[in-house]
Amino acid sequence: MEGDGFFTGKKHFQDSQETIQDEGIMRATVQKQDLTCQGSQETTQEGITDESNEEEKEKLALMRATVEKQNLASKDIDDLTMRRFLRARDQNVEKASTMLLKYLEWKRTFVPKGFIAASEVSNEIAQNKMFMQGTDKKGRPIAVVFGARHFSTKGDEFKRFLVFALDKLCARMHGGQEKFTIIGDLKGYGYANCDIRAYIAALSILQDYYPERLGKVFVINAPYIFMTVWKIIYPFIDQNTKKKIVFVGNKQLHSTLLEDIDENQLPEIYGGKLKLIPIQDAN
Repeated sequence: MEGDGFFTGKKHFQDSQETIQDEGIMRATVQKQDLTCQGSQETTQEGITDESNEEEKEKLALMRATVEKQNLASKDIDDLTMRRFLRARDQNVEKASTMLLKYLEWKRTFVPKGFIAASEVSNEIAQNKMFMQGTDKKGRPIAVVFGARHFSTKGDEFKRFLVFALDKLCARMHGGQEKFTIIGDLKGYGYANCDIRAYIAALSILQDYYPERLGKVFVINAPYIFMTVWKIIYPFIDQNTKKKIVFVGNKQLHSTLLEDIDENQLPEIYGGKLKLIPIQDAN
């Protein structure tokens, strides 16, 4: 919106009329971004089964004991959630415990009822910018976000909307799946849609409070103007999140999406079979 702004990962930077065209800038950006082939590390993150290994189980037990001493509310945190925080901090119990305690305090103050109601984010919903439909080949629910439909709103409504949307996505996860996939469509994106404050807030919420939830982000139809925004928000993206971002050129759009999403699960607007459902209407 883990980490939940837009990004880098695989090097699908092909030329197209509405896509970034300056190869010199793209090459320089790629070099700066320290792009690494995401294969091996993503396999490590995604390939672990529901059963943790013995070392991880021991660390989870230590982490639980640590946080329960400081916040009794942590007793309600299940092992899978706690494990995501542990993995987000590369198995460092101290850092993961600090991260989880920060999350609990944020949850208490920002989401006191335990959820965000649609009535609390009516202005954001009215922009009709986020949809959900289908799952990818790994069973991860798919959301589509239209960047050109985003306009800044007052106060914390965008943050509340992000929590509303992320909780909707998480509620659609089944069969042990813990991650989701995002298609960020920037067709028509312009200066009026630039909202650095919102992008940084989205990154913070995704990475700090929904760790290890992001599976992959496909950034499509990215215009040249977006590179200015990208340079500003890039330092706020953590290394694990960077590896999950894929820029896709227009010519490779359909074929690239089909590598991860079956045609019968792909939205119609990208050559698939499913109609998009507004995030607020998705069950």
